[in-house]
Amino acid sequence: VGLILLVLAFVWLASGLYRVLPDEQGVVLRFGKFIKTTQPGLNYHLPMPVERALTPKVTKVNRIDIGFRPASDSGRVSGVGNVPEESLMLTGDENIVDINYSVFWVIKDAGKFLFNIQSPIETVKAASETAMREVIAKSRIQSILTEGRSKIEVEVQEITQKILDEYGSGIQITQVQTQQADPPAQVIDAFRDVQAARADRERSKNEAE
Repeated sequence: VGLILLVLAFVWLASGLYRVLPDEQGVVLRFGKFIKTTQPGLNYHLPMPVERALTPKVTKVNRIDIGFRPASDSGRVSGVGNVPEESLMLTGDENIVDINYSVFWVIKDAGKFLFNIQSPIETVKAASETAMREVIAKSRIQSILTEGRSKIEVEVQEITQKILDEYGSGIQITQVQTQQADPPAQVIDAFRDVQAARADRERSKNEAE
């Protein structure tokens, strides 16, 4: 009986061994409370039911599309579905721009990610949309449609990261990528006519000089 109990105790203690893969981060819970994170490799925690370990993947790059939905999400056979309530924004010079963009993120701290925020996707989406509206509200439409996109992407990434850090989200924003920036569909033809007229004016001016 003593030998059997000794073997059972050994098996129970050995059940605390767990492996964290290179693309994962270990999260140890003690009676359901987050205690620590562990790095890739062979690790140990007190056996169940005292402690248990979660191993979420932290190198996977996640993507959130704002202002549009890919075909697989919108149920369309081809193309994308536009979401005006997300994409239409007021610029600093009181114009409206229709902007679609994608946010890419990874898990930076698995413990914070699992226990500090309830809905990661909605949190990242709300934070990045807030950041984009703030940046667009300070920008002129001509800059948004032409050479200013890269600067806008950097500013949105920085503001979004700051918001998520304040939440203690454990999320790292890796990139903000603008997919499209145009005037609203109702006025895009008129806007293009204005742009063409400006180009004609510059060309005529240069020819005259």
